[in-house]
Amino acid sequence: MAERNAQRQVAELLEAQLQGGSDAGGVGRYLMHRAKPHLPPWLGWVGTGLAGALGHTRWAGSPGAAVGLTLASVALTGATWWAGKATSQQRRLHSAITVAAGSAWLTAACLAGPTAGPVDDLFLMGGPVLALSWNIRMVLRHNTDAAPGEGTDKGLLEKVGLARAQLGAAKVEPNRVTAPLAVEAGEQTNDDVTKSLGRIASALDLPTSAVRYNPDPGSSRRGELVIVPEDMLAEVVEWEGPSNVGGSIAEPLVLGRYDDGSPLVLWLPGDPDAGRNSTHVLIAGGTGSGKGDTALNVQTEILSRRDVIVWFSDPKAFQDFAPLRPGLDWAVEGGSPTEVMVAAVQATIPARTRWLGAHGYRQWVPEAAEQQTSREHTCRPDGRACGCAGMPFLVVWFEEAANTLRFLGDDAFTGISQEARSAGMSLIVSLQRPSYDQMSTSTRASLPSVIALGCDARDEGFVLPDDVLAAGAHPGTWGNRRPGYCYVVSPGIPEDRYASPGRTFRFTHRAVNIMELLAQWAQRNGATADPITAGAASSVAGNAYTGRTAPGTQQAPATLRAVEEDDAMDHAGLLVDPEDTDIDPEADLPDAEQGDDAPIFGQDTGRKPSPEEARRLFAQALEEFERDGQMIVGPKDFMNWCDRHGLSRPWVSARLKEAAVEGRLEATNTTGRWRIVPALTAA
Repeated sequence: MAERNAQRQVAELLEAQLQGGSDAGGVGRYLMHRAKPHLPPWLGWVGTGLAGALGHTRWAGSPGAAVGLTLASVALTGATWWAGKATSQQRRLHSAITVAAGSAWLTAACLAGPTAGPVDDLFLMGGPVLALSWNIRMVLRHNTDAAPGEGTDKGLLEKVGLARAQLGAAKVEPNRVTAPLAVEAGEQTNDDVTKSLGRIASALDLPTSAVRYNPDPGSSRRGELVIVPEDMLAEVVEWEGPSNVGGSIAEPLVLGRYDDGSPLVLWLPGDPDAGRNSTHVLIAGGTGSGKGDTALNVQTEILSRRDVIVWFSDPKAFQDFAPLRPGLDWAVEGGSPTEVMVAAVQATIPARTRWLGAHGYRQWVPEAAEQQTSREHTCRPDGRACGCAGMPFLVVWFEEAANTLRFLGDDAFTGISQEARSAGMSLIVSLQRPSYDQMSTSTRASLPSVIALGCDARDEGFVLPDDVLAAGAHPGTWGNRRPGYCYVVSPGIPEDRYASPGRTFRFTHRAVNIMELLAQWAQRNGATADPITAGAASSVAGNAYTGRTAPGTQQAPATLRAVEEDDAMDHAGLLVDPEDTDIDPEADLPDAEQGDDAPIFGQDTGRKPSPEEARRLFAQALEEFERDGQMIVGPKDFMNWCDRHGLSRPWVSARLKEAAVEGRLEATNTTGRWRIVPALTAA
């Protein structure tokens, strides 16, 4: 009932503009069109006369009919007065007088006859007077000289402090009314309208998010008022599968629907013809806001495209994304493997931009993913087609990124986010609260697109731009009570849609089978990493980068992970165990006895190796870590190895520094942790 009342009030608010905006197409049609709103009172007058004549033929001179008609007249007048309590006093009184006069004449006409005495004269004089009074009321209400919204019953705009605002011709769509609005010049600005949105919603008995205002960029006092009376997002729509299997990643990703029923979409690559830039995406929402379902919507749409690969990091061990994992080109969990992935992405960016530039692409387009058989896109100096393999679009996704940012530092993604777009890459970062204490402001500024789900009202400024909040977007009103409700701000989406709420599709247990089939499709038909991307990743990650596995095989996670445990070492200073401070790490070790076999990594020899043997064992240890895919190491990863060979941690720390000088290791953001440079690259 509230929604129907809201629609009626919106229609009354804009009725004058709607009436005046139609083209009649001819004098007769024009006059008829203008006369239609004024006909109901006159039709009521004629109908009352006919009813009186017919009633007289049945109840003429009947005492019982006299009593019944009188009581009916009184009851009808009283009901009219009671029903008009929600309207203005003028409308209520006018309606009651009209009903009382009409019912009194009808009673007299039924009993005495419509032509008896003064009855016919009252009909001919009183009826037109009442009909004209209603016509005059309508004319005054539609007076174009008065401020719109300022009627005899006190207009809506006047109630909210915008009495002198001018409302233009409205555009009415299903569940959406859009009207141009201009406030008084020199007295008010667009900021006054945005501050009044809550009062407008209150006057219409609608939620705050149902009323929005889109300022005109070229004016400080003009814009569009948008009202959506009915919440079409209340109905849950389950995910039934990707929207465009086998399509290009350059085509829109369908994530759900807006509150007016139109599709909720997102683009990742740019389009030079449409003037759309490539983008990175932030997915932000509190616990219970539907962030997991939103991520699944985005990822299933990506994996269903033919020209894209995905690198994915999830510290939660792929709890939500396990069915899709076989379709990912590179999947790691948190900690050190993610640190390796970040380093690999940094190395991949210049390699990809160099390839794109050499083949004549200023940015990634779908043609770049195909084999380069055109002379327009060739790296050969003679201009002949080079035949190089294409380069698919690359999506790098960090799920629950707060974990990664705590491990690597709040600016871990800054370089990637600032440089990757030109390399045909899109960075997607998902976390609950993108506040300054978790993510650097430079990184946040480099993520131009955002999917903002329900959050704490105090966090709205972290996820949405100020102008979108001013236009009426308030994800803080949802919290975790509206899972999947979101605002999407991204290139390619009309700016007047930024403040329009949408809702993503819901994933249930019935979606698991479809996701598994989608992962199989991606394995068989999806893109694989091109030689440039794979080579750059392998040069940093070594065996940790495996690429997408073949159908029917299992993707084994990297082994020999770093052991996280507390110790008494000062990681901010020298990496020396307190009990080993008196040991000289450069002191010569005892010579090996003749006839001893050369020890291997992990074998307990029962004696200390010679300095030369120890260095050889250390090199073998690094090779073992690299072979097993553990590319981040530190002194504590050698703890058991030191115990077996009688070597100290300071000795290992010294060897790590030597390996860094020789190019076998590179320093990481964490003190005392080193990244192994693959052997071929180091050579």
